[in-house]
Amino acid sequence: MKIISWNVNGIRAVLKKDFVEWLRATKPDVVCLQETKADEAQIPADVLEAEGYHTFWHSCSIKKGYSGVGVLTRIKPESVNTKIGIDEFDGEGRIIEVDYGSFILYGVYFPNGSTENRRVPFKMAFYDALFARCEEQRKTGKGIVVCGDYNTAHREIDLARPKENSGTTGFLPEERVKLDELEQRGWIDTFREFHPDEEGAYTYWDYFTRARDRNVGWRIDYHWITSDLRPALKNAWIEPDVMGSDHCPVGIMLNV
Repeated sequence: MKIISWNVNGIRAVLKKDFVEWLRATKPDVVCLQETKADEAQIPADVLEAEGYHTFWHSCSIKKGYSGVGVLTRIKPESVNTKIGIDEFDGEGRIIEVDYGSFILYGVYFPNGSTENRRVPFKMAFYDALFARCEEQRKTGKGIVVCGDYNTAHREIDLARPKENSGTTGFLPEERVKLDELEQRGWIDTFREFHPDEEGAYTYWDYFTRARDRNVGWRIDYHWITSDLRPALKNAWIEPDVMGSDHCPVGIMLNV
């Protein structure tokens, strides 16, 4: 299975920037999209009814045009879930959980810490709640993939200017430790599994400062997998040349 994750920064906007052409050329088995910024009724038919795909969506019920996630999958899942049972998280359209039977795939748009880091506590609580659910599911023997925009760069190698951003949300110690905790529990950052020392490998660049032109970026989009899926993991990559958003697609190949 070729599984790709992409924060599209607006599904209607990215559709005008060759998204359908990219989808046809790339031929992923699964695409997890974040920050769709649309209710299902607003999603264009070219995406909603993409040829060869089942599509599922979760929009924000609190604020129009905010957040939102979706999945396009060639393989029909056994079930799809958009709630973890906590209203403050479920209402923001951040999670879509796809159960394929042999493993569970999450497409997630993790919260941003916001200006003056005011939403960092919310973000930390979201991390804890989501991965607590995942840990319970691991006990059933299923492997898990959690892909999406984590809104956190893990280590200094994962952003262009770590010292300048040490007090900025996305690289705060309390945010980074959440990814340390994943490693300690046996989760794997798939990109670093194949590219442990690669520098300049980023997935997000600020639009306002034209940071992409200078590759002043952050690696904040990931596929983290449980250790039992490691034998099935065959590749992981970033697609920095794919335009259309302030993020780029990231992918893995998983033989399951």
